[in-house]
Amino acid sequence: MTAPGRSVVQRIGVPALFVLLWSTGFIGAKYGLPYAEPLTFLGVRLAAAAGLLALAALALRGTGMPRPASYGHAAVAGVLLHAGYLGGVFVAISLGTPAGVAAVVVSLQPVLTALLARRVLGERAVLRQWLGSAIGVAGVVMVVGPGIATATGADRPLSVPGLLACLVALASGTAGTVYQKRHGDDTPLVWGTAVQYAAAAALLLVGAAGTEDMVIRWTGDFVLALVWLVLVLSLGAVLLLFLLLRRGTASGVSGLLYLVPPAVAVEAFLLFGETLPRLSLAGIGVTALGVALVVLPPRQPARPRV
Repeated sequence: MTAPGRSVVQRIGVPALFVLLWSTGFIGAKYGLPYAEPLTFLGVRLAAAAGLLALAALALRGTGMPRPASYGHAAVAGVLLHAGYLGGVFVAISLGTPAGVAAVVVSLQPVLTALLARRVLGERAVLRQWLGSAIGVAGVVMVVGPGIATATGADRPLSVPGLLACLVALASGTAGTVYQKRHGDDTPLVWGTAVQYAAAAALLLVGAAGTEDMVIRWTGDFVLALVWLVLVLSLGAVLLLFLLLRRGTASGVSGLLYLVPPAVAVEAFLLFGETLPRLSLAGIGVTALGVALVVLPPRQPARPRV
């Protein structure tokens, strides 16, 4: 995923930080969704993030303004990555879909991204990366499987609308990642992300106005979750995602998402006291192996000496 010769911080530290920050989105959703409906919650979050990024871009002044054509590309990527992907996950969780089920469904994104990137971007995955994708999916199932079995007993069937929302999130996240890789590299990072958030927030708030009451209970837990999701997720993790996409391939960066469910499982154990069965612990190791096979750059053939 990264070019040879980069420092250890660039090759390992930045992707690890991205996975850690991205995984906290499920925790933030669990804290905030009891106090606001999903589209309203996301619309407010992304509108706040867009405003903060616009102010930061104005203060820096050296970030550059997007070209007129870039605004349209940024808006499309924003609708797919934020309104579609995040909206689908939040709606699924609000409909009672266990976070583990949502994690398994969206963990198929690296596989779909590799297939789509091959056709759209000309990226070719080697056999090792396809094997890593299969191992990564198996590892995710091992991690969240025990929790799914507990949360979806005979008296708690899965919500069909919730599963459909997960599929919307999967399709939107896949398309958005490839679209951002193809059209986002030439767009100024800060301004482009602000445009993405503004477009996604506008669509979400329009949808909320038509389908929700748009009532928010401003409790301490909700404010904490909102601040965390705006600053850490929408500003920190998403900017890291776009930075990784500029440096690597779409399929390689998507492979990091296999590590998100194991990270969520560990965070839930530390924060909420949820158990980590032995199968889940073994699944974390299996997932890490799959990710390593996906994201490690292919070995370059040795150059003949002159």
